[in-house]
Amino acid sequence: MNLSLQDPFSVAKEFPETLTNTLNYGHSVCIQFNHKGDYLASGLSDGSIAIYDMVSSGVIAHLKEDSHIRPITSISWSKCGQYILTSSQDWWIKLWDLKYANGSAEEDGSVRSPVIRQIKFDGPIWLANMHPKNPFIFTASLFEDSPVYVDLSEETGQPKVITLETIPLEENNQDVIDDEDEENGRKSVKRRKKDDKHMTLVSIFTHEGNYIFSGTSKGWLNIFDVNDDCKQVQSIKLSNSNIKNLMISSNGRKLAINASDRIIRQINLPPDLVNIEDIRELEFEIEHKYQDVVNRLQWNSVTFNHNGDFLVASTHGQSSHDLYIWETSMGSLVKILEGSNEELIDVKWDYARCTIGSIGLDSGIVYLWSVPFPQKWSALAPDFVEVEENIDYVEKEDEFDIIDEDELHKKRLEEEDFLVDVITKEVTDARGFDTTQESFIIPINYEKNLDE
Repeated sequence: MNLSLQDPFSVAKEFPETLTNTLNYGHSVCIQFNHKGDYLASGLSDGSIAIYDMVSSGVIAHLKEDSHIRPITSISWSKCGQYILTSSQDWWIKLWDLKYANGSAEEDGSVRSPVIRQIKFDGPIWLANMHPKNPFIFTASLFEDSPVYVDLSEETGQPKVITLETIPLEENNQDVIDDEDEENGRKSVKRRKKDDKHMTLVSIFTHEGNYIFSGTSKGWLNIFDVNDDCKQVQSIKLSNSNIKNLMISSNGRKLAINASDRIIRQINLPPDLVNIEDIRELEFEIEHKYQDVVNRLQWNSVTFNHNGDFLVASTHGQSSHDLYIWETSMGSLVKILEGSNEELIDVKWDYARCTIGSIGLDSGIVYLWSVPFPQKWSALAPDFVEVEENIDYVEKEDEFDIIDEDELHKKRLEEEDFLVDVITKEVTDARGFDTTQESFIIPINYEKNLDE
């Protein structure tokens, strides 16, 4: 029944165009939608996490017990929606079980902390990315240190930590022959600076979790095989500046690299990346480059839509308050989202609701761009006429005559030729997403919320 109320032309839109809502609860520094699109987790500058319900736009949980003490740097959701992984500038990475987000009690009556795993490093964390299939495994990029692969599956035992290499493979660090001297009959060798300090700013898992992609401060993309004890299998030089963001589309077909040289590079990944015997045989060719050649804008963050057809990026600079959307097949700019009055930093795409969220740098407000859906009431009543403005209505002569209640009741019974099902859940929503897949629902303690 709800689908009938939607305008089919509005539902067909593939990206939002209008700023429809703002969320203001604390000073947000990073955000992340869950995979179902029902909730939005907002990492605050005080180290706590606020979770919004996307239907009511209200805060249903505020994770401040055992929270971080410094600003959050990243948030990752598990696919089931029950766990979130947070990293912070306080050197800690914490795994939260949202089952205990609002102080839900155990069977014995005890109240359990929502933090079920945590690990401390020797410095702040740039980014932590959860494994797509196992919420107890993650990779983290550390400040002025090598990235790590961490397994927290053992509740009481020591966590398994594997340090990932930051310097590219040895064949990429070998001596280079000077071509000019070689033409003159002399074999002059230029030594590469082995002591050049590489730092990894971002590391993420691939779609199936079999490989780890990491970007260094020297513009290298390092690839590690998770199934082979995180062995480094390939290194590709993509830029001469540091790689700030790596983003893989949800279908695993496209990779976006955001570097400090003001260029976003797009690489198409093979669909059979899991079954490839030797990933070193693949050629990571750049398909498109996205940049603003006029204003030479720097990009803060990038993300794809659900199928990788569109790429959105937030701009850097006090004079830039917009989001740029490109179409990835042709590499053309299709839309610039406006509406905010400040610089935008983190940007995320809610696939299920076709909503783009971003954060204001100064205010910490979460801005949401979405597709407004005007209700189409004529779908429920064929004789209902929708008008753009008020018109004079001329009633019929017998339109409001008094009718006997028995006759009216009999007439209504004759017109009831079908029953309206208001209990059965629809199989798909307005955008064609499957709604039968079960998703974790965060329990709400109403008494606790009222007391606060």
